[in-house]
Amino acid sequence: MKSTTDEIRQRFDADVERFSNLETGQSATVDAPLAMQLVADAAAAATPGAHSLLDVGCGAGNYTLKVLSGLPNLDVTLVDLSRPMLDRAVERAKAATQGKVTAWQGDIREIELGVEQFDVIVAAAVLHHLRTDDDWEQVFSAFHRGLRPGGSVWIFDLVDSSVPAVRQLMQRRYGEYLTQLKDASYRDHVFAYVEKEDTPRPLTYQLDLLRAVGFAQTEVLHMNVCFAAFGAVKA
Repeated sequence: MKSTTDEIRQRFDADVERFSNLETGQSATVDAPLAMQLVADAAAAATPGAHSLLDVGCGAGNYTLKVLSGLPNLDVTLVDLSRPMLDRAVERAKAATQGKVTAWQGDIREIELGVEQFDVIVAAAVLHHLRTDDDWEQVFSAFHRGLRPGGSVWIFDLVDSSVPAVRQLMQRRYGEYLTQLKDASYRDHVFAYVEKEDTPRPLTYQLDLLRAVGFAQTEVLHMNVCFAAFGAVKA
């Protein structure tokens, strides 16, 4: 059985300090600093006149801060399961923007984003917790409705492969990365919680779904092993 939403929330409640630092908080994620910069740069390039940002699964606010460095003084809406993470993200965002900062605690599948409320949406290392095709379609459709015309969504996440042999190859290469980063026990620890918590989908599945729910353009920013940064723009 996969972890419940409450079990996932409890794990992140206890890890705010680590996730407040990109270098230590996301070291298990291949190319995390590069992906964060690419997401922020793409948001600024694709939506230069943005006024509002939605950060889904905001954690301690790292992506919000990076986006604000290229698109200053946005109104910011932060969404996360974890109240301690959300509180830290709010504190950091308020210090980085003159815009309004709003926090919503909860599951993105249960939050009403409204219609044409945001110019930029970012979702980093969160969508792999979605479980079913209906979940994915519901969330991507909500992103499309929630964006104003010309708005953009940018995602960085763990991705699966639709080819079993390639999945095995990428898992092996990811295991080698984790072992070099620390050791074999760390690799096994990461693999155990990925197996317990995560249900990623292939990059191709997500790009196809973004187009299916109405996004006019999709773009791949970066992919390395089983992590990808990508996005879409609303017409």
